[in-house]
Amino acid sequence: MIDLQTVAPPSFAELFAAHYRSMVRLAGLLGADDPEDIAQEAFARLHDRRLRDDGAALAYVRSIVCNLTRNRLRHLRLVRRRALDPPEAARSSEHAVLVAEEHRELLAAVGRLPRRQREALVLRYWLDLSEREIAEAMGVSPGSVKTHTSRGLSALGRALKEDS
Repeated sequence: MIDLQTVAPPSFAELFAAHYRSMVRLAGLLGADDPEDIAQEAFARLHDRRLRDDGAALAYVRSIVCNLTRNRLRHLRLVRRRALDPPEAARSSEHAVLVAEEHRELLAAVGRLPRRQREALVLRYWLDLSEREIAEAMGVSPGSVKTHTSRGLSALGRALKEDS
């Protein structure tokens, strides 16, 4: 294991400690099958690159996570020509089954959204980022974020009504 205190400045170690798990969660929510690897690669790229503005490091890491996840999904789409079925939900009680089914339906509907709409919704509603932060992470304008979010919500609402 590498001791971050001797290899990198403390600000990198603090950023890693504070945000690694959220970057793993972001990669997972965006659909990565290897979210830990993506988060680690994002931080490795940050470590290799010296930013002019230390305050931009978190936005830079988020952007890397989005891009790496997008690239990984593109690769997997070529490798896997069919979608895998999600694992069966645990059936410990009736309530747990109903909640698990609703959660599965929601994630399946989110997974069917176009890539940009899915990214905008995940960054907005799961990570609670502002439009400006989402725009930076996705590499688009704030107006595009509003468009992708609005269209994504509409498509998600239609998809969930169809599933009901």
